[in-house]
Amino acid sequence: MAAVQDKAQGCCGGAPAGKVALPAAAKGGAVKEEIADSPPTTAKALAKGIPIMTRAQRSHPLDPLSAAEIAVAVATVRAAGRTPEVRDSMRFVEVVLLEPEKNVVALADAYFFPPFQPSLLPRTKGGPVIPSRLPPRRARLVVYNKQTNETSIWVVELSEVHAATRGGHHRGKDAMEYAECEATVKDFPPFIEAMKKRGIDDMELVMVDAWCAGYYSDADAPNRRIGKPLIYCRTESDSPMENGYARPVEGIHIIVDMQNNVVLEFEDRKFVPLPPPDHLRNYTPGETRGGVDRSDVKPLIISQSEGPSFRITGSFVEWQKWNFRIGFTPKEGLVIHSVAYVDGNRGRRPIAHRLSFVEMVVPYGDPNEPHYRKNAFDAGEDGLGKNAHSLKKGCDCLGYIKYFDAHFTNFTGGVETIENCVCLHEEDHGILWKHQDWRTGLTEVRRSRRLTVSFICTIANYEYGFYWHFYQDGKIESEVKLTGILSLGALMPGEQRKYGTTIAPSLYAPVHQHFFVARMDMAVDCKPYEAYNQVVEVNVKVESAGPHNVHNSAFYAEEELLKSELQAMRDCDPSSARHWIVRNTRTVNRTGQPTGYKLIPGSNCLPFCLPEAKFLRRAGFLKHNLWVTSYKSDEMFPGGDFPNQNPRIHDGLATWVQKDRSLEETNIVLWYVFGITHIPRLEDWPVMPVEHIGFMLMPHGFFNCSPAIDVPPPSDVDAKEAETPKEIHAELISKL
Repeated sequence: MAAVQDKAQGCCGGAPAGKVALPAAAKGGAVKEEIADSPPTTAKALAKGIPIMTRAQRSHPLDPLSAAEIAVAVATVRAAGRTPEVRDSMRFVEVVLLEPEKNVVALADAYFFPPFQPSLLPRTKGGPVIPSRLPPRRARLVVYNKQTNETSIWVVELSEVHAATRGGHHRGKDAMEYAECEATVKDFPPFIEAMKKRGIDDMELVMVDAWCAGYYSDADAPNRRIGKPLIYCRTESDSPMENGYARPVEGIHIIVDMQNNVVLEFEDRKFVPLPPPDHLRNYTPGETRGGVDRSDVKPLIISQSEGPSFRITGSFVEWQKWNFRIGFTPKEGLVIHSVAYVDGNRGRRPIAHRLSFVEMVVPYGDPNEPHYRKNAFDAGEDGLGKNAHSLKKGCDCLGYIKYFDAHFTNFTGGVETIENCVCLHEEDHGILWKHQDWRTGLTEVRRSRRLTVSFICTIANYEYGFYWHFYQDGKIESEVKLTGILSLGALMPGEQRKYGTTIAPSLYAPVHQHFFVARMDMAVDCKPYEAYNQVVEVNVKVESAGPHNVHNSAFYAEEELLKSELQAMRDCDPSSARHWIVRNTRTVNRTGQPTGYKLIPGSNCLPFCLPEAKFLRRAGFLKHNLWVTSYKSDEMFPGGDFPNQNPRIHDGLATWVQKDRSLEETNIVLWYVFGITHIPRLEDWPVMPVEHIGFMLMPHGFFNCSPAIDVPPPSDVDAKEAETPKEIHAELISKL
């Protein structure tokens, strides 16, 4: 096992860019020097002792890392530490699969794993080239050195076991750091005195949420790793189910050195009394919250007597004519790979290579402390996947369910598993299609069923559910469900504030927005090694007055090809029914038109801020609803890999598109930015009912007719189950 390391000064400080001295290699390898700004490279593994992979491989190239693979990757990197002190100070922020290039995935799907399509293999005169093995799986590790305040990216080859690294920047906080920050603040004597002024002597009542600092000025520069916590206070220390977010502590300014667990700055700037306990603050069942639950809710049972219609092989999912793979990462959470539709004699038709949520930003509209700094990058700073739940049957998901576990590393390098992290199940979705012939009375109707894949995470006070729905008519719906507890502020007695809603005495909820970024690496009808997609924008136009519009009611859809990345920075426009179509330039349907899938926006908005807003330095991607780029494997996160305390302006997507690469026939990546503006209501308290937001991917000329035409009528079993309640009701009436 050999290790090479490369460090560059970035958002975490550290050594200057350039060549660095390296530690002695572990047994069985050699030491190398790398240039700091070069991408991670990997030396050739020794052939001796490495088994040749045969067709019967255990892990698909896109399968998430197993617990054993994570443990091997952590041990490899830890062993490469120069000294025992360095090894002990390593904090493992993230260990994730380094996904291979698309051609490797196609190779695996063609020969090594379902759906087994040898026709996808490269051909020679003698027939297809049959590979003897796939490239080794690789892990990518983000490691923070608490001793030196450096962050590094390591790449470990799991089959040929050796590693390479390059310098990185600051990542967000870890659960261990949250706990350490809370303990540091609660043990700080000036803070204890400030809480006594507010009538709090028991530090067990105090809650400290360690928010990332972001970047507002040189004081937030990455030469130190800092947190700017928000403070709350429960009413009863012996009530763990109490809603502590109902009593925010305001007027205290505090900055914590997260590297050394010390308070850097403290000032009790303004005495704001704690809000009085609100009798409506709790949300637990019945008497535990001081209320009574409704008693007229009858059980709702979902029965699939013959089992589900889906089939699962490892992470490979087949449902009706859909098939795809499920992945999971600490930052994105659920990832959908290799989405395809089996279309009769046309076979398996690819639609998308990779679908995921790659960033979230939540800016607040109150200019007062501490609310103006609430601009969380929930994926880039905290990680959606790392904060995911173990889902509960009957509550989070209902019906016949297949769960998938997720494996992560904790801050010290131990492996943790979130059981039942991803839920997959079928849902009835009302009517799929229907028509009644008024002359004959003949009626044909079909029920719609969808396959839903989801996970739910908690980021401090808010919960987010992320859903991908697959429909029988070829649609793919992306949905986010927002719930949880409002992030509140305290008011002086009698004070009103226009930047929020008063929801209880001396308690208010600031206005804010939630933005989500979906990254869709499209592959519409593209076989391996093909890059034949383009994007057109469609706007509905009213025909000008004249001979072509004599009745003044003519309108039509006008298409415009988005030829380059700068031209493809677009915004939603409901007034023109604007949408976008990803088309294959070399595959046509029966009318001779290019096959395609269109992106249909749902409700949306843009940031309510001035162009000079500080949070836009790191979130330049929020300036437009749609961005389109030509695929590049290292362009994954729109705010860059490390948005926390990042001093660079518009790092990530807004910088990448300045290359203005051609989009006329290439690998297309859609970045759809969608948001919701939250003006809090009293009805959002104490826990917010779910808000829905999302978008749709819909076939547009992809099929020759409706793909749902072959969905069969409901079976006799379905009809009997539907009639049973009526029969019972009729029998009851008869007896009465």
